[in-house]
Amino acid sequence: MYKKILFATDLSDDTEYVLNKVRAMCDFTKAQLNVIHVVEPMPGYSYAYLGIEDIEGQLIEEARTALSKLSTELSVEPQNQWVEVGPTKSKIHAVAKNIGADLIICGSHGRHGLSLLLGSTANAILHGSSCDVLVVRLPEEQ
Repeated sequence: MYKKILFATDLSDDTEYVLNKVRAMCDFTKAQLNVIHVVEPMPGYSYAYLGIEDIEGQLIEEARTALSKLSTELSVEPQNQWVEVGPTKSKIHAVAKNIGADLIICGSHGRHGLSLLLGSTANAILHGSSCDVLVVRLPEEQ
């Protein structure tokens, strides 16, 4: 059974729904839980030149705060929490490989196009993953 689970979260309002599945899987398997959130990089122009604040830095700091709060709720140790910056798929795959995860859990809205089956991020995580991926179907917005 699974020994190390990586929960890939977008820290959205839907996270609570996925948390119930994550908790259930961890309770069932007694696996070590790890949590990751990936901040997509901002477009490559100079903020200083444009006089804009460090928006990307603020996003990273907000993500760290939110992930820390979520991790406390899940009893995840700081060494098992990651806020990464870069392409979501490659960052999640890299962390999963580095920690030896045997299951990645993520949520998916999957509302249109090829995303009817899986959301684009969930689809990207699934393809190329070296371990199992559990995609939790998020409830439709009413």
